[in-house]
Amino acid sequence: MIRTTRALPAALVPAALLLALTGCTDNATPGAAGPSGDPKALTVQASDSACAVSAAEAPSGNLTFTVTNGGSQVTEFYLLGADGLRIIGEVENIGPGLSRDLVLTAPPGGYFTACKPGMVGDGIRAAFTVTDSGADLSPSGDEAALVEQANQLYRAYVKDQTEQLLAATQKFADLYTGGSDEEARALYPEAREHWERIETVAESFGDLDPKMDLREADLAEGDEWTGWHRIEKDLWPARAKGYQALDAAGRKKYADDLVANTQELYDRTRDLTFTADQIGNGAKGLLDEVATGKVTGEEEYWSRTDLWDFQANVDGARIGYEGLKPLLQKRNPELEQQIGQRFTELQKLLDQHRDGEGFVLYDELTTDQIKQLSDAVNALSEPLSKMTAAVV
Repeated sequence: MIRTTRALPAALVPAALLLALTGCTDNATPGAAGPSGDPKALTVQASDSACAVSAAEAPSGNLTFTVTNGGSQVTEFYLLGADGLRIIGEVENIGPGLSRDLVLTAPPGGYFTACKPGMVGDGIRAAFTVTDSGADLSPSGDEAALVEQANQLYRAYVKDQTEQLLAATQKFADLYTGGSDEEARALYPEAREHWERIETVAESFGDLDPKMDLREADLAEGDEWTGWHRIEKDLWPARAKGYQALDAAGRKKYADDLVANTQELYDRTRDLTFTADQIGNGAKGLLDEVATGKVTGEEEYWSRTDLWDFQANVDGARIGYEGLKPLLQKRNPELEQQIGQRFTELQKLLDQHRDGEGFVLYDELTTDQIKQLSDAVNALSEPLSKMTAAVV
């Protein structure tokens, strides 16, 4: 996940200067095809200090980036829009020695590729161009109707979740600034569920995600810490040695900022539409969020409410899968059945840790229970990672 992007809009920065500001390097040969000879099949050799893409351009259509991590740190790979902020596609949690594919549909235009060693900072970027292949990128016939159905379902879901998020965030901010800490703590994980269900959509706006969901552990030098987790620490300071509680003015500052950014997210998502690859990659990205933050207990470090986030990420991934299910059944019924079964198995395991309408705190899980959850997430991740390639 891009947590610390602070790039300026591309329109305000000369191209050469933008490349320098974002750490771009000339790592690829224009027009060169990948090892398969297919110009739409690209390889990315990632390391702790490089992000070597096999070509600096590709023809429009369905692109596959096969990312291999030869470094010592876990890394991520992104295709970013021309402004360096909008996330077109991403693949996260690529451990040393591992390879993962990013499959997406890209129209003609200018982009950036980016690797993020250690999953922090702005990453190692390079300009990338998608030329016009002349191919019609739209699905046709019955499949076009199935893609549009998936789009309409997911649009409605995002609309509903952002509406609920905005209302819950305002209520949470009012409780927090009014000094009703017990009520604010109770609402915190419930309000965040609406964020976590559409987290990959929120992340696609690279400027908003760091302002709203940056964890203290992900702060880079010079970052200002704002958003949900800044307030979380103030409400649950027990694990913070020598922490100085915010005064009334400080509380109002961070609460107002969170509400304003939530309103901005709400406004930006009113007219969104989604393609099959965006829905598929979003579902996979949400499960990656579970694997990298929720099942490890790193996301809600202060409140220990990680299982609420876990459930919400799974909810969002399942909605994406269910929207694409009719198309997937047509294209690859065995894969569809396997994904559905793995979702059911993961949900049954997660339900074992419910406490009333919520969940037990992360600290109450045993090492064995955490491993069981992690294994179930990994079991689902494997077939879910194949879904996008099957539907585009």
